[in-house]
Amino acid sequence: MCSDDKKVFSKTYYLAAGECNPQGEMPLTLLMTRIIEVATFHANSWGAGYARLIKDNQVWVLSRVTIELKAYPKVDTNYRLTTWIEDYNRHFSQRNMRLDDAQGNPLGYVRTIWMVIDMNTRASVDISQLDYISDKISDLPCPIEPMSRLRPIEEGQAVDYTFGYMDCDFNRHVNTVRYLSHLMNLFDMDCYDHYFIHRMEISFIKETHYGDTAQFVIDDSNPMDSHMSITVDDDDHVRARFMWQER
Repeated sequence: MCSDDKKVFSKTYYLAAGECNPQGEMPLTLLMTRIIEVATFHANSWGAGYARLIKDNQVWVLSRVTIELKAYPKVDTNYRLTTWIEDYNRHFSQRNMRLDDAQGNPLGYVRTIWMVIDMNTRASVDISQLDYISDKISDLPCPIEPMSRLRPIEEGQAVDYTFGYMDCDFNRHVNTVRYLSHLMNLFDMDCYDHYFIHRMEISFIKETHYGDTAQFVIDDSNPMDSHMSITVDDDDHVRARFMWQER
């Protein structure tokens, strides 16, 4: 549902048991899926979504995501995501979101950074030319801090993984949600039984493709603040951070 000026868009979902994690909550991977989905619905509502951009052989791609939650939606409940544009420049559009429970109480907030790329050159497109974005900026507050500077990991434990067919999306590169899924699998069930990810930061630096073998590197020297990278041929393709909170 859009507001009258289309600056703000909200969508309500129901969390079914088959979508939950072992703790009976919304998994972070599903939230990531919904973030992309709601952003797409909003962009489509004012003619700036996939259908419009693909005419110029362009697509939106997600560059950075910061999620900070005090709790996750529970099984058999409704939840709502509300999104709006905070700002944009030549290279990036900053889109924020609020996650509410069934009673309308905020569970947390999301900051995302998007860019437009040319499908042929894979280079970024100057989005300052997209005049319709300037009319859609909202002053709704997003009280969480922007992403910190995620630095390369100098020393950590590494696990190798070769990306397969089911890791890739229609852009023929590794899917955002699949990156997150593999990063979350670096931690065991006992960890998730006792702690939850209170804040997640993830930065997508380079595209990864089918057949690429990556090293998933984790620096868990501070068990409440885990830093990770996904590295291919000594280049970081993804950097991430999980900040944990006791249940």
